[in-house]
Amino acid sequence: MDSKYRPNGRLIDVVDDEWRADQLPHEDIQVPLEELPDPEADSADAHLTLREQSLRWQENFPEPEQVNIRDQLPKYLNGQAKLLTTRCIIIETEKVAKKTHGALTILKQFGIHECGHKEPIPGNKCISTMISKGNEKHYIVASQDRDLQERLRKKAGVPILYLHNKSPTLEKPSKPSYDKVNPTIEANAPTFISNTQNEMLKKMKKALGVEEEEKEQPKIIPKKKKHKNPNPLSCKKKKKKSVGRGDRPNGPKGVSENGKIKKQNNNKSKHFQDKLANAAAATNSQ
Repeated sequence: MDSKYRPNGRLIDVVDDEWRADQLPHEDIQVPLEELPDPEADSADAHLTLREQSLRWQENFPEPEQVNIRDQLPKYLNGQAKLLTTRCIIIETEKVAKKTHGALTILKQFGIHECGHKEPIPGNKCISTMISKGNEKHYIVASQDRDLQERLRKKAGVPILYLHNKSPTLEKPSKPSYDKVNPTIEANAPTFISNTQNEMLKKMKKALGVEEEEKEQPKIIPKKKKHKNPNPLSCKKKKKKSVGRGDRPNGPKGVSENGKIKKQNNNKSKHFQDKLANAAAATNSQ
């Protein structure tokens, strides 16, 4: 086939206006003629050439947008994304392979999740069984099936991803998801921050050059409480008992009440000793 003509299943892109319609390779071109204006009809498009008619038809019936899911999803989610499918979905797509040959080729490039179904079931039911136990493996379900999306919205913790025109769009959390998470957030409202948010804050600080250096804080050794004596100013003084001459307790000389021997003081002055000696001599002379 000549390179000047590109059949794409819907229209023919005629590059050179000099080519006439009878020179086109009709056997290789698949153009839905019922969509093109009838030259014999009384309309404004009856006088248009084949190229003009094709361009007019292209404006009214554009080609479907092609989306590179493998490249766009990681950029949209700002992280790594592992694309998975199931055997049930592949078998269901193979049944309509004539209409979805391109989608089937792309689908077979994804990883296979073992759904555990011995007999193939419809794809929407297969996905429903994967998240029936509360989405324990934290799947993000990407589907254009409206019925499946409606069923998934009734479950908590199941993110839904779909294509809006050619852009991937992550749906906001459903009401059951909010009802499940709100009590936890309200309980930890003053200090609640997830690990993911904490990591993002660190990356943002590093990118802006305001990253704080983590300094090693000295270990604080708790002081041991020492036994303290009572404040002497706050304590009452002990009163000493005065013992008179006649109030001395009965007992041997030089012995206290506790039975301890008191040390007698024999250090007497010299004049007192002289008086005692004179008194003793006077008594002896009489």
